[in-house]
Parts: sequence; structure tokens; C-alpha cells
Amino acid sequence: MATSLPKKPFSMIREFHLADWFTLANAVCGVGALFSVMTFLEVQDARHMYFACGLVLAALVFDVLDGNIARWRQKTSILGRELDSLADVISFGVAPAIIAYGCGMQGLYDRIVLAYFVACGVSRLARYNVTAETLSQGGDKVKYFEGTPIPTSIVLVGVLALATASGAIRQDLWFGELRLLGFTLHPLVLMFAVSGSLMISRIRIPKP
Repeated sequence: MATSLPKKPFSMIREFHLADWFTLANAVCGVGALFSVMTFLEVQDARHMYFACGLVLAALVFDVLDGNIARWRQKTSILGRELDSLADVISFGVAPAIIAYGCGMQGLYDRIVLAYFVACGVSRLARYNVTAETLSQGGDKVKYFEGTPIPTSIVLVGVLALATASGAIRQDLWFGELRLLGFTLHPLVLMFAVSGSLMISRIRIPKP
């Protein structure tokens, strides 16, 4: 018995708006940053860490563009919103955490803090998606953010890029390391704890 083919092949692709392709470019940049860190860990060539940081910056550019394009074309969708959140988790949550790991924040406490940071980013995006309609107060646009947006992690990436340029990575990380109960903590990782906590805070930030 012959198997019938779908009546609408590639129907999901056809639902994409122009802005959604920029969102996917954001995600691709985030994944590229992960690959670059893995290559750095293998070959120890700082250029790959620069590539990783640069790709997160490129992801931010695509993230800004997709929002502007969606407003310009007046085409938004639930699919686009979910795509944006998933891309942001990769590029501004997972990628910065892995860049930090590549820079030398590899102790047990470091990993806990970095996992906390990613969890905060995921929670922040989930809360935004669930409450977006309420926060828009009946209009078409959300009036403010609750908690700092996850793309603000670009500041952390900038710090790590500067540390790389200064040679202050791995065993030479700024502020050194602490040994607590037999496990390692690099104090520099605490900037991720602060960033994550701000993301899940109730601080109201006007949305431009």
C-alpha cells in the first residue's frame, strides 16, 4: 500500500516571515559561538575565542534587526515570538556561559553559577512570553520588561573578550581562584550570578 505524501510540504517554512529568518540567523550565530569555544579548547588558539565573542555580537545585531523588521512590516506571530526566545537562549544564555567555561571558569562552583545563569535566562524568557499580553495592557506593544533582557549578557561577553585580549584567561583569570571545601570558585564568575539574578528580578525596564 502506497504511503500518501503530505498535502502541504514545507508548510512550516511557508509560515515564516522575513523577521523570522533574521531570528534564525541569531540562533545560527549562537551555535557558531559554541563551536568556536570547542575549537579553542582543543587547539588553544585565542582567535577562536574572539570568533565566539564576535558571533554573539553578530547574534545581537540579528536580534535587533528581527524586531525592527517585524515592526516595519507589521507582521508578528506566536511562532516568531517563540523562535526569538529559543534563539536568545542559545546566543545570550548558553553561548556566554560556554565562553566563560572556555576562558577557565571550570570549577564546580563555576559550573553551578553558569548553570544558574542559563536557568535564569530561560525563566526570564518564559515569563516574558507568558505575560506579554498582560504587559501590553491591551495594546499591540509591551510597555516594559520585567527583569533585564537576556541580550544584556553581551556585556559579560565583552568582559571576556577583553580578558582574552589581555591574556587573563584560564589559569590567569582576573581575581584568581578560591578553594572552598575542596572545590574551585573563580570570583569573576559571580558577574554571571548577578546578571542572572537581575534577569529574574521584578525591576521594570521601559521597552523602546
